[in-house]
Amino acid sequence: MVSNQNSKNLYQALWSSADILRSKMDANEYKNYLLGIVFYKYLSDRMLVFAVDILEESASDLEEAQVIFTKAMDDGEVKDDLIYALKDEFSYLIEPSLTFTALVHDVYRGKFQLEDLAQGFRNIEQSNELFENLFEDVDLYSKKLGATPQKQNQTIANVMKELADLDLAHQGDILGDAYEYLISQFASESGKKAGEFYTPQPISELMTRIAIDGKEDQKGFSVYDPTMGSGSLLLNVRRFSNEKGFINYFGQELNTSTFNLARMNMILHGVDSANQHLRNGDTLDGDWPTEEPTNFDAVLMNPPYSAKWSGEKGFLDDPRFSMYGVLAPKSKADFAFLLHGYYHLKESGVMAIILPHGVLFRGNAEGKIREILLRNGAIDTVIGLPANIFFSTSIPTTVIILKKNRPNQDVLFIDASNGFTKGKNQNVLEPNHIEAIIDTYKKRVSIEKYAHLATFDEIKENDFNLNIPRYVDTFEEEESIHLGELAQEIAATNDSLAQAEKELATLFGELVSTSPEIEKELAQFRQLLHGGGLE
Repeated sequence: MVSNQNSKNLYQALWSSADILRSKMDANEYKNYLLGIVFYKYLSDRMLVFAVDILEESASDLEEAQVIFTKAMDDGEVKDDLIYALKDEFSYLIEPSLTFTALVHDVYRGKFQLEDLAQGFRNIEQSNELFENLFEDVDLYSKKLGATPQKQNQTIANVMKELADLDLAHQGDILGDAYEYLISQFASESGKKAGEFYTPQPISELMTRIAIDGKEDQKGFSVYDPTMGSGSLLLNVRRFSNEKGFINYFGQELNTSTFNLARMNMILHGVDSANQHLRNGDTLDGDWPTEEPTNFDAVLMNPPYSAKWSGEKGFLDDPRFSMYGVLAPKSKADFAFLLHGYYHLKESGVMAIILPHGVLFRGNAEGKIREILLRNGAIDTVIGLPANIFFSTSIPTTVIILKKNRPNQDVLFIDASNGFTKGKNQNVLEPNHIEAIIDTYKKRVSIEKYAHLATFDEIKENDFNLNIPRYVDTFEEEESIHLGELAQEIAATNDSLAQAEKELATLFGELVSTSPEIEKELAQFRQLLHGGGLE
């Protein structure tokens, strides 16, 4: 097949297709259209390429593959076996007239109808529960696409033409990375809404590498994200595992649109359906998973910060929260999310969660929960991140690392708030910043003005307040000033100023003009110089 484009060209082609929709709606809306259509093309391209292979034919591009597929589906002797093979391999079948390639052909012939693409979506959704309601957020008949059915039809047709030359079947992991790139670009344009579906890649890498440290070769590694968004945190484990084909992913997401995005993201990254365990639901109101497995090797979380939750008294009997005797405030669910994740952590597991700094020092119920966690040795490390590194908020955040069955109660504090590169819109954690944090985390030693390993007694003396400046002093003293030298510098400056004023007065005294008006103004300025005591 043709299409040996490098990843950069693929990224650019995918992103440029968004230009058609960008003027019609905001990024949080048009992402659903573009990502959904790209996903449909991916399913179509894969099926065509596979069909050609099992028919033992050869095709130089998708157009030729389409011809071969259509001919085979018209052959009564071949059709049934081909359909069985395709459904066995992919769990779906796209009819010859509804493949992305066929629909683009209709576009150029002026015969494309939105209903054909909508039917293709429905057929995929009804083929297997893995795809159920997957395209429900792609409203092909939205007025935002155009005021009339004809204009709506034209808008989607233009997007499809922009993507037509891409062969997504042969991109491998590059396509998954490109999809992540698209999601990150949408997050960049979505502002505060980006927090609903995306964690910046450097933060994901930091958390994942800490969580998987020492278990890179483990088969069947299980990872859980109860607020998974687009699934980027979960999928990062693949980047650092040497047994990526055996990873089990568990994720829950409240927002249905974002949940569908995560499902597409999993499939585009080649995650086998047997390894995907995703659920659309409210993490706090209804615990999940409740059937085996319920505990995981890693828990990775970037929940909504200081969100509201019901916090009803009945939750005091919930095994996730019961041992703490109090509940997170209804106005701030931060600790509710933390305790949920910690409850689902294996005894040998590692949890990493991003939260606002308030969880480190706020009192009342949160203070009680924090004290119990510290007495149990649950909090292993507190990492202070720079401000303005998320698309959704500019506030500084913290990554808290939690473990079970720790032999001691000390806490490592790392102040990484100054380790960043200033970007156009957001600050960025560079590879060297990430390495510095991870190296300090592994060595678990104090470093002046950067990290401090606090004993339990220190923490207790601070009333279980974990505010990072209490443990890591980053104050830089100003350079001392010698008063004698300063007086000499001031005197020298005054002498230079007086000399300059004299020279200026002399120059104005020598100025003459043939213009009465200018001469009058010069005379007034000379008088000002002399009268003002400048000489």
